[in-house]
Amino acid sequence: MFQNPVIATEERDGLPNPQRIWAVMAASLALVMSVLDANIVNIVLPTLSREFGTTPSTTIWVMNAYQLAITVSLLSFSSLGDIYGYRRVFLSGVAVFCVTSLICALSRSFWMLTVARVLQGFGAAAITSVNTAQLRTIYPRKYLGRGMGINAMVVAVSAVAGPSVASAILSLGSWHWLFAINIPLGLLAWGMGQRFLPKREERQYRKFDKISAVANALTFGLLIYSMEGFAHHERMDYLILQLVLLVVVGVFYIRRQLKQEAPLLPVDLMRIPIFALSVGTSICSFTAQMLALVSLPFLLQNMWGRSEVATGLLLTPWPVATLFTAPLAGYLVEKIHAGLLGCVGMLVFAAGLYALTALPSDPPDADIIWRMFVCGAGFGLFQTPNNSTIISAAPANRSGGASGMIGTARLLGQTLGATLVALLFNLTNAQPHTFASLFVGIGFAAVAAVVSCLRLSQQMPLKRREP
Repeated sequence: MFQNPVIATEERDGLPNPQRIWAVMAASLALVMSVLDANIVNIVLPTLSREFGTTPSTTIWVMNAYQLAITVSLLSFSSLGDIYGYRRVFLSGVAVFCVTSLICALSRSFWMLTVARVLQGFGAAAITSVNTAQLRTIYPRKYLGRGMGINAMVVAVSAVAGPSVASAILSLGSWHWLFAINIPLGLLAWGMGQRFLPKREERQYRKFDKISAVANALTFGLLIYSMEGFAHHERMDYLILQLVLLVVVGVFYIRRQLKQEAPLLPVDLMRIPIFALSVGTSICSFTAQMLALVSLPFLLQNMWGRSEVATGLLLTPWPVATLFTAPLAGYLVEKIHAGLLGCVGMLVFAAGLYALTALPSDPPDADIIWRMFVCGAGFGLFQTPNNSTIISAAPANRSGGASGMIGTARLLGQTLGATLVALLFNLTNAQPHTFASLFVGIGFAAVAAVVSCLRLSQQMPLKRREP
């Protein structure tokens, strides 16, 4: 197999302390912002719908625009990181994220906010695309697994902490501050990254595949836009045209990737059974999670009469539980197969969602809180072992591609979940105070549990590589 030459290498095995600590803090702070902003607006979707005069299903575009931008560009930024350096791509992403967060905060119309969210998504894509690859230059080889565990925990907690953080911010100001808060945090991450991230990295002598990048954007863009079309009852002739274009572009894209030695979409890694199963269960799990996280603020405010701040506080047990169970799962995966941990985690998550559907019309806060805790505990038990399996199943020289697939699977699942909520809102005559989304989420969590169990027939990558 052809090996891409490198133009620079880091002489040391990882960074020495305390530089390593500061570098991890810079990478983690930017990652927290980029992942958090995917869900931080959940809690104010009803407010935005009222303020801008848009329907609930249309307002969800504030979320989907961000997710769509990341999804169509994530793999391209990952490739740019291999060619031009992870540090350069990371710092550029943080800078774009800061500027576009300011635009979001100053938005005075729904479409201005939506366009700004698209641009903000490109900055987030640059940050997340190189995050895992950067860990290989920050940590010594013997501590890389520890770094992966911390990274998985940061992503898992950030993915569900949006409503809780939003509640704290909204208790002090308007929804504009949800975006304005990113500016000082982003500047801090940029400064720390500029100072402490490795300046010498491995880079590949190859040209950026612009054709694949365009095909990648069109494929994922058409896929997501077609799902949105179904959700919003777009004209059938338009939908058919979109699907035809999706098939044509998608086939061209996949065939081109199969011929590449360093494919933008790591289709070669999907031939590894445990890798492919882990990616599949990740998509299903994040679909279930987003079905719940998008619909719950509407349930809490429109059905159970809670305020915006109360909504965020009642959702807080979810990330708190994940914060505790994710590190525990990282330890357990060294002793217990990730397929079993993932199955149990998703079943616990499904049980938590089912318990939420059993709530009466005026439930006490305590009954909501413990159910949220169960959901977060189940998801945390699943997510860390699953991400570690995806990374460890790939060859060391394909860590960038594996990192891109972790992000792509997460974003596809989140976008599908948000789209399904919009579809269900429309099917219920724009009445978002039903449990339909939670029941569909239970179904996806059950599928994720089954797919996770299928991995039990495969040897764990970490175990296989032990001497």
